[in-house]
Amino acid sequence: MSKGELADFLRRRREALRPDQVHGAHPPGRRARRTPGLRREEVAALAGMSTSYYERLEQARGPRPSPQVLAALGTALRLTTAEREHLTRLAGQVPTSTDADRTRLPADARRLLHRLGPIPAYVVDEREDIVAWNTAAAALIVDFEQLPAGERNTVRLSIRLGDTLCSAPAGAEGEFARQIAAELRSTSARYPAERALGELVNEFAAHSPDFAAGWRSHDVRPRPTLRKHLHHPELGELELECQTLLLPGTDLRLVLYTADPGSPSAAALARLGSTSGGATGRRGT
Repeated sequence: MSKGELADFLRRRREALRPDQVHGAHPPGRRARRTPGLRREEVAALAGMSTSYYERLEQARGPRPSPQVLAALGTALRLTTAEREHLTRLAGQVPTSTDADRTRLPADARRLLHRLGPIPAYVVDEREDIVAWNTAAAALIVDFEQLPAGERNTVRLSIRLGDTLCSAPAGAEGEFARQIAAELRSTSARYPAERALGELVNEFAAHSPDFAAGWRSHDVRPRPTLRKHLHHPELGELELECQTLLLPGTDLRLVLYTADPGSPSAAALARLGSTSGGATGRRGT
């Protein structure tokens, strides 16, 4: 159990929740608020616990919360499914996965990468390491085979490649960084002692203010479908949809790049596929 991380997460979620979002959290006649979000006593009341007990949790002085307490806090703080799971892990109620569980690439996933042919796709683990890819992805993004194993990572590649991997429509430039911060927050709860993950977080925080802000906010959420604007040296400007699918029974995710049917970007991907073939690149497992 990480009492400090748990305390910080509870405080951040409490401060992010507006009183008008929660029925009964702002009784008439109360004094004007000087701090954002709900008060500690309001969260405690909504969760059916004493204020002193909740205060101890936020001060990293409380005992290990029971599953019932965690469920009550999840309801009181209006946590999403991803946030509830993160809270449970911070409280030590869910055993962490092993490295072998996380990095084992199923044989059927290898076959799927091959069969996707002209659709660029790669597989990442929870640390954002790229553990497998097809030749269409290598042709679209970078020749992963030529990279050192430590550089086959979407976070590090976003720093190195810029527009190729993570550009976004105007006004949403920081969304990739904030999304990665949310995902790595969840990963850090699953693997709290992993030194390489901490190094990756520090590296990206120094590069991206958006990531640093997202990390401090303790936001946790699954990855949505993203629209990306990519610049390819041969194909030019591409507007693609980036979809992420969880591989069942693993902590691995399949990332695919597709384009709207009939669009110039779809035609460009078809040209890319005709030259790249469908063979799967070497796996970094």
